[in-house]
Amino acid sequence: MARRNAPASIGLARSCRAASYPILPKLERFPEIHSDRIILLAMLRKLLPLLTSVWLITAAALLARVTFVWDQQRKIPHNVLATVPFEQEVGNIASALAQGRGFSEVFRQPTGPTAWLAPIYPTLIAAIFRIFGTFTYSAFLTAVLLNCLFSSAATVPLFFAGRKIGGLAVAALSAWLWAIFPNGVMLPFEWVWDTSLSAFFAAALLWATLHLTETGKTLAWIAYGILWASALLTNPAFGILLPFFLLWLGLRGLRTAKPSLKLIAISLATTILCCLPWTIRNYVNFHRLIPIRSNFAFELWLGNNNIFDEHAVGGIQRITRFGEARLYSQLGENGFMDQKWRLASDFIRTHHALEARLTARRFTATWLGTETPWRDFLSTDSILIRAIFLCNALIAIGTLAGIAILFVRRNPYAIPLALIPLLFPIVYYITHTSLRYRHPMDFCLLLLTSVALICAIRPRAIASAASAPEISA
Repeated sequence: MARRNAPASIGLARSCRAASYPILPKLERFPEIHSDRIILLAMLRKLLPLLTSVWLITAAALLARVTFVWDQQRKIPHNVLATVPFEQEVGNIASALAQGRGFSEVFRQPTGPTAWLAPIYPTLIAAIFRIFGTFTYSAFLTAVLLNCLFSSAATVPLFFAGRKIGGLAVAALSAWLWAIFPNGVMLPFEWVWDTSLSAFFAAALLWATLHLTETGKTLAWIAYGILWASALLTNPAFGILLPFFLLWLGLRGLRTAKPSLKLIAISLATTILCCLPWTIRNYVNFHRLIPIRSNFAFELWLGNNNIFDEHAVGGIQRITRFGEARLYSQLGENGFMDQKWRLASDFIRTHHALEARLTARRFTATWLGTETPWRDFLSTDSILIRAIFLCNALIAIGTLAGIAILFVRRNPYAIPLALIPLLFPIVYYITHTSLRYRHPMDFCLLLLTSVALICAIRPRAIASAASAPEISA
């Protein structure tokens, strides 16, 4: 009797909640189903709000990463972990900063100021060194746990971006995939680098870009500019996305009248102003315009030199850190980068066919993890390595399928989502690559794969996402 007299709003709320979980069949469609199955489906319906909670998924992501750290640190001597992970540019610059010598000494030699890296992440590591000691196990553990926090925090913007693009099912699936994604679990421990922080910024930039299509608040657009500056001062590779994201916002604003050109200009000006102090610092030290970092010429040369030419006469046979550090000390940063630019440019200009093959190999390595994935898959005895190869291959296929689905369904957010895998890895196609360089856009690949998977299970899921009610996480 009470059920018949219930207000209509309760029935509407129930129908909205049911619509939020498109994979779960409605019980009303199966009147002949056995009672124990009805109970089971009812329990699943109550469990789904918990499984689609962004905070639970974020906690699971953090737990997976911390568990990997705990397992690995038991197997490796602590005196090794205290030093070896910092024997690279981030550790060297952070050490100089922590000891009061400024942003300098990229090769751990007194070579003076450097713009080799963007400033934010080395500064964070320097702060850790000041608190826990330089090159100590405590400093290492703090750094990798901070990486774990950055990586797991990326779950939050990924979830909300996924919900806006494809509804709650896409949001939850993409977030869970990120929580257990092997690259995301392993890299916070494997590399004391900006990789995990960059992944968080990339996810935050996508979410913020989608959110700004619905607001005309000046403060929100200023915050967007600050977010872009923070991302660029962490990983300048994001710079290729900035003009295209702003262009998309501007074109969308012409149709919806939400983001005006004035707000876009304010956001861009905020980004430039936030980066300007670092650019001025670089100009004062190096007497040339270096917007954020200076080492592009070196990275270009690493992937384009005579080592790759088996017919080269008198060319270099191998690249060593000792040799490059000595040359850097002799020439200084400007002279070093000028020489690398000249050598790389000459190689590219005189080896067109070889350069095309190298670019194809780097493209393959970016998406599949190695230049010869099939051969390496068959030759390895490690189940984990094979799983990573297989995972990357499936994600590459899922990414293409997800992009195609969004454009076929005319999803309003298809363009910014497709821009990330299309543009971000270009710099690595022409320099050199690895899965850790790709990692900042991995969240997007998992989001697109989730779109493809949800559409395979429920073909109309994405088409109805715009009209589906937004349920609180």
